[in-house]
Order: sequence, then structure tokens, then C-alpha cells
Amino acid sequence: GLQFSPCLSYAPPESSEAPPAFAPMELRALLDGHHLRERDWAYGAMEESPLFCPRRAGGKVFVSPDYNEGKEGQREATMRRIGYLTRRGVFRGWLTEPGPDAELRKLALLECLGVYDHSLAIKVGVHFFLWGGAVKFLGTKRHHDKWLLDTENYVIKGCFAMTELGHGSNVRGIETVATYDSKTGEFVINTPCESAQKYWIGGAANHATHTIVFAQLHINGRNEGVHAFIAQIRDQDENVLPNIHIADCGHKIGLNGVDNGRIWFNNIRVPRENLLNLVADVLPDGKYVSMIDNPDQRFAAFLSPLTLGRVNIAVNAVYISKVGLAIAVRYALSRRAFSTTPDGPEMLLLDYPSHQRRLLPLLAKVCMMSSASNFMKNMYVKRTPEISKAIHVYSSALKATLTWQNMTTLQECREACGGQGLKTENRVGIFKAEFDVQSTFEGDNNVLLQQVSKALYAEFLTTQRKKKSFKGLGLEHLNGPCPVIPHSLTSVILRSSKFQMDLFCLRERDLLKQFAEEVARHLAQGESRERALMLVNFTFYCTFSC
Repeated sequence: GLQFSPCLSYAPPESSEAPPAFAPMELRALLDGHHLRERDWAYGAMEESPLFCPRRAGGKVFVSPDYNEGKEGQREATMRRIGYLTRRGVFRGWLTEPGPDAELRKLALLECLGVYDHSLAIKVGVHFFLWGGAVKFLGTKRHHDKWLLDTENYVIKGCFAMTELGHGSNVRGIETVATYDSKTGEFVINTPCESAQKYWIGGAANHATHTIVFAQLHINGRNEGVHAFIAQIRDQDENVLPNIHIADCGHKIGLNGVDNGRIWFNNIRVPRENLLNLVADVLPDGKYVSMIDNPDQRFAAFLSPLTLGRVNIAVNAVYISKVGLAIAVRYALSRRAFSTTPDGPEMLLLDYPSHQRRLLPLLAKVCMMSSASNFMKNMYVKRTPEISKAIHVYSSALKATLTWQNMTTLQECREACGGQGLKTENRVGIFKAEFDVQSTFEGDNNVLLQQVSKALYAEFLTTQRKKKSFKGLGLEHLNGPCPVIPHSLTSVILRSSKFQMDLFCLRERDLLKQFAEEVARHLAQGESRERALMLVNFTFYCTFSC
């Protein structure tokens, strides 16, 4: 007859693992970098609420949003969570408290929200960092007094209308027009064609009451370039205002808790005071004045809110890689498959060298990613005008590389979890859809890296032409002698940090030289500088992606 056999049983990895050989809290302090107490407080606030962590049978806590809800259900859940966090004081001081420490605290809390729910982090990020950041950093006292506190308390719900159907990365080419009417002291904002409709505007479809509108400023028939304006799009009852048309962008492969919308303006009027005027202003008689004479520098100043957005995206990618790896590694420490002896126990997945090879290098990389993101955050919060270019280059480069690495990590984690990785409940599979967008929003990664290569090339040429030392953009190593690789490579040399840094420096030195030589060759053949850079970027892309 049949006899019962003991079933496979699950035990948490920590129940059978030996105590760690180091203090985990010290590692956490190193990787998180700052505001550990505030992070734990935010995690605790979320865990206490069933809006975030519903209780299940046996008192277990389910720490994950319900991605199986429909689009509208996810959107409303996101707003309920924001309301709860507002009441708990999580956002207190985010726009009104000055100083680097306050900025780092704000970034730490946003990272906690992103670990829980990407839609929540994006919705909060658009409201505080894009809408709120534009008001704070492009506006002046009149804007701060009127908008910042209400934004912090969610009396106002803001969005950020920059991207258009016909223009994403090329912001300079946007087609929305704001024409100044000196008779009434108002700007008349208009969507002149279908390609000028504002598209993918987070918060616009359902909830936003106000928006920052980026438009070409026309005064007396002259185009002064892209400027930023505050416009109200809904009343406090969430009714769309006259002469504004809003449509839903629809269901997405991820981030359905964010209500992305499309906006058309039909000659709406906003007061002259609604121009964010830190960089440039329009006097009542229509005279245009600016503290920055150079139009290119003025345009760059209007794009400054995007820098913090890229910093946030890069950091969030690091934390999601950590979550994905934590899930995959824990699974590998509990799931067994096959045995090495006829009657022996089945082996844990992580005891297989092939499985270690899949996950452990990614674990090492995410530690390096943490260091890079912490470096970038500290650079940003201590920013000065002198390092604004460096911040743009670092944030562009790290946003691209860290988000791409995040997707690589999540794919490997999904496969390492087998069929369990497909369940939305286990998060890794859904992360792939949720975070795929990071590669394209607030700057397509390929375009950002082309900007980085152009900046490094320009710095390389300028420094050589003026025979000055390199200063900034991480190129200081070019001031010293070329690294020499030893003829005989031992394991000690290969494992030394100096040798590995020498390899990176040697590679960068060589690539910059090759890049400059290739551009010079195209220029000698009569190509324009822009086309030469485009062709060389394409050549390098093909070479290093094969």
C-alpha cells in the first residue's frame, strides 16, 4: 500500500544560515548612506496602514501594492496612500525647509516610497520635484509665497507639462505658444497643432489642479524661446476649466497608478505674474528682461528641474535592483533541486556554482551602484553654479547606466526565480514592466549618453587647446602619466583596486582620444560638427554594443 512521505517544507533562509560574519547594520549604513532613522520611520508608517500592507490569514503582512487592480483602482489607491502620508507628516518641509540635510532627508523618504510602489514614488515625484521644484527653483518670492506651502500640504496638486506628442527629448523644439498681451497684462497659451499637445503628463488625467506649462514665449512677434508658466487646469472639485481639453493616455505596461494625460490649451489666459521669472521676466509694457544674456544658457536654466528628476530615477533603479536581488537570493536559499548523491538531500539553488555566477556579480554591482548614487546625491545637494555642468553630466550618465543595469538585473532575477518569478505577488516580474519606462522618461538613455560624450569631448578639446589641467567631469586622471599595465599579471595584481582603476582610466583615455580623432577625420572631410559627432557616436555605439 501507499505510505506517507515527508513533504518538502519551506523554512526562511535565516533559520538555517549561520550568523553573518559582519554587522548587517554597518553594511546598510554604508549602502543607504544617510537618514537611516527617518527611513525606518517611513517604513513603519507604511507598515502600520492597511492602505499599504493588508493583513492576511494568520496575521501575515502582505507588503506589496495590488497590481491586479484595474487602472482606475490603482490610481485611486495611489491617491489614498498620498493622503495618508500627508496626514502622517511624511512630506512636511519638503519644499519649505532649506539646506542640504533637508534635501537629503527628502530624497531618503522618496526612496522608501519607491521601494514600496513605483506609481506612488512617481506621482509624489512629479508633484514635489517637477511641479514643486520648478516653482521653487525657477520662481521668485511671489511664487514661493503663493504656491509652495499649499503644494506641500496637497491643497494644490501639480503636474509638469513639458513633453509634447511631437517633441520629447528636443525640448527646444516644443510648439506650444505663450503670447504676451500687453493690453491685459496676460499670457495667452495655445496649442497650435496636434503635435503640440502635452503628452504623458503625470497627474493630468485625473487629479492635477495646476501645471507648469513650457511654451515658446512670443512678444510683439519675436520668439524669446522656451519659458515656464503656471496655469490652473482644474478647480478644487477636479472639474476641468474652460478652454482646456484633457484626455487619458490609457492603460500602460506598468505604472498604472499614475494618471498620465494629454492636454490641449485653447487660448487660455494666465496673469503676467504666473511666468516663473527667476531667469527672465516680462515687464507690464511687454519689455523682455533677463539676467542671462546667452539664449543657450538661459534655455539650460529652464531645464534645471529635470536634473533632480534624473537623480531620483537613477537612485530608484538602485533600490529596485536591491529588492529584486533580495527576493531572488532568498528564493535561492530556500528552493532545492536535485541531489549530488543517490539518497542525499536536494541542493539549495544557491549552492550551485552556476546560480552563484548568475546572482552574486549582480549583488556586487548593486553595491557599486549604491556608492555611485550616493556620490551623485551629495554632489547635487551641495551644488554650486560652478559644478552645474558636472551635475548634468553625472546625472545623465548615471541615469542611463543604472536604469539599464536595473533591467538587466531584474531579468536575471526573474529567471532565477523560475515560474514563481512570473507571479505579480512576488514582484520581480512586475518590476520589469514597472521600471522599463526608466530608460526613456526624463531623457532617453541613448540621447543622454550622446550628451555625455559631447560634453567630455568638448572638455577634452578645450583643455588640450588651452594646455590647461583637467578639472571636473572625472577627467582629472588625464593630468597624470598614462597608467602602465604590468607584463606579468598575478592574482594579487588583478585583485588590487589600483590595477582595476588603472584599467578604467586607461580605457577612458584611449576612448576619448579615439573619439576626438574620429570627429577630426569627419570634419576634415567637410562634415559639420553636429553631423560629425552624430556619426562618431553611432560608430562607437555599433562597436561597443556588438
